[in-house]
Amino acid sequence: MFTIEHEFDSTIVTLVDEGDDTDTPHLNEDVTINAFADCVTLEQWDPRTDQVHKITLSPAQLRDLTAALNLPEGIYRSELKGD
Repeated sequence: MFTIEHEFDSTIVTLVDEGDDTDTPHLNEDVTINAFADCVTLEQWDPRTDQVHKITLSPAQLRDLTAALNLPEGIYRSELKGD
């Protein structure tokens, strides 16, 4: 399950881990993705440390990640420049 919210300066997507259909689903904490014009942040609360961990991706890194999810193992360089 996921939610989408449009704020003034960003779009916020929250991914909710509902588990699967097995008897003992492994549930992780929600992941919140904030998409800004100049970066994308991913945040997840860690119950072991009681802290929110945050990762910031540039537009180029996000584009590379999106491409990587659909490619076989290997080393690649994006052709697009300017981000």
